[in-house]
Formats: sequence, structure tokens, C-alpha cells
Amino acid sequence: MSVDVPRRIVLLRHAKADWPEVPDHERPLADRGRQDAPMAGDWLAAHGLVPDLALCSTATRTRETWKLAVPQLPKRPRTVYEERLYEASPGEIIAVVNEVSEECADVLVIGHNPGIQGAAQVLAGEADDEAGTRLERRGFPTSAIAVLEFAGPWKAVQPGAARLTRFWVPHE
Repeated sequence: MSVDVPRRIVLLRHAKADWPEVPDHERPLADRGRQDAPMAGDWLAAHGLVPDLALCSTATRTRETWKLAVPQLPKRPRTVYEERLYEASPGEIIAVVNEVSEECADVLVIGHNPGIQGAAQVLAGEADDEAGTRLERRGFPTSAIAVLEFAGPWKAVQPGAARLTRFWVPHE
């Protein structure tokens, strides 16, 4: 695939998690999270956002979110469970994205706040008015999705390199 092809980074924050007496990495989804995760998958499918690759944190809540969202898509993308995405900073998320194969046009990252919100804000050199305003106003709630577009190789993804084109939050 040419490096000049438009590419998309789709950032999905895990669905609402429960707080049982388990280590943070093992926290499962709450009932609301199990309802919202398929809605995120529906939104992705309805907007033609079917990634070539899904990069998912290894935490239980992110894996459960992806397990409930992916059946809504018309095809299942290759999925990599990436330990570095658990509690990742924006810079760590960007470093993982920099390693994506040039054969991929669209990549979905399923992770955690504050890293996911930070990555959306850091990567967005520009934003469509509505998407930027909504992200600024809403923060990045559970199950929210940010879509960023850029042109160039994955290794060139850096702060300010993308344009925030869509921002979706369930229950609006």
C-alpha cells in the first residue's frame, strides 16, 4: 500500500468497567459496559469504519469491550492484544501505532483513559469543528470513539500529524 494513501486511527475507550475486589488489570465490564460495547461496534459499522487491524490492551475490560463490539462489524479485523497499551501514555500509544505495517489503512486502538483521550488530543493538529468541540466539551467517556485521519507512513505518526474528523459518545 502506498504511504500516500489516507489512513485512519480509530481510538476506542473501553466500555464501563465494574469495581470488584480484583487487580485493576482484571476488572470486568459492568452491566452498562456490556450494553454499550455493542453500540460502539454498531457505530463503527454504520460509518464504514472497519479497521484492517485492531490493537487491544490486554486488560480484561478492553478485551471484553472488543469481544462485544467486533460481532457488529461486517468482517473481523486481525486483532493483536498488546500489553504496552495497558495504562499507556499518549506517547506510548503513538509508539505502538508507529510499528503498524504499511499494508494497513485503518487501525483501531482499544485502550484506557487518560491515554486514549490524550492521544486524540495530541495527534489532532486540526479538528473538524463539531468533533473538536465535542471532544473538548465531553472529555472521553467510556465507549467513546475518536476518528483521526492522516496521510503518510505509520512511522511518521506524531503529535499534530492527524485531523480529528469524528467523535462519538454513546447515550447522546
